[in-house]
Amino acid sequence: MTVFLSLTFSGVALGAIYFLAASGLSLIYGLMDILNFAHGLFMTLGAYAAWDAATHAPASWGAPVIFVVSLVAAVLGGALAAGLTEVLVIRPLYGRPVSQILVTIGLDLAATGLLLGAFGSNPQSLPVPLWMMEASHFAGVSLPNADYVAFAGGLVVLIALEWFLRRTRYGIIIRAGVENRTMVSALGINVARAFTLVFVIGGAMAGLAGLLYAVVFSGELVSPTQGDSLLIFAFIVVVIGGLGSIRGSAVAALMVGLVQDYTNFYLGNHPGMAEIGNLSVVLLLAVVLEWRPRGLFGSTL
Repeated sequence: MTVFLSLTFSGVALGAIYFLAASGLSLIYGLMDILNFAHGLFMTLGAYAAWDAATHAPASWGAPVIFVVSLVAAVLGGALAAGLTEVLVIRPLYGRPVSQILVTIGLDLAATGLLLGAFGSNPQSLPVPLWMMEASHFAGVSLPNADYVAFAGGLVVLIALEWFLRRTRYGIIIRAGVENRTMVSALGINVARAFTLVFVIGGAMAGLAGLLYAVVFSGELVSPTQGDSLLIFAFIVVVIGGLGSIRGSAVAALMVGLVQDYTNFYLGNHPGMAEIGNLSVVLLLAVVLEWRPRGLFGSTL
């Protein structure tokens, strides 16, 4: 029973990171109808921004402060990359979905190549406070403190997104602009600025996901291709939850994290079954789409 609870908590932490990665994708698609294949790049750049900030921060600041600084750098790095992508790359291509997909894929490939050229294929070590690698006891189970941080990050982002979209002026403007951009513009509201804000928010969450994934599941290592690996699962989460549904992404992320953790532990040790966790996620996707082709929560925010 203890092992099962440990796997469950670990799966929830993994699901929280998947949600952070997928929520930006879901937000951008649901509000702007854009499938952004450069989203993995935002995660990678956020992780590298965190690494750069942490390695250049004075040691006298102390590990906890340095980690907070690296977290802020990850969020800002992802947000800046996303904002520039929307303004310089996506904005001229509104209404041209095929061009958007091709350009964002090309941007991701080109930027990943530049990172490989700059840093090589060897991962960079991300400084992390010792307490995050230590364990705390909960319900009779010993869990790394980093798992609690990942879960808290996902929960805070979910609550903040729901509040932003439904309770703030800009959230209402964004939702109205999706329904009728011409009418909102006629009221004197700068819809383009609101849509850039959507990209910035999505990029900020991607940067946070890149940092937490490196801390919790990559052994505090940052690599040029880690964002693309995480992007695959983010897309699966978005499709299972329903394109455009933030709540659907949250539920789907938990499902994917738990299924992957359970199958990796109980079946992954058998010969030829090393990738059974990834296969189980794909099978989950197939089952959900067979049952509900539009995903669990359709396409509503």
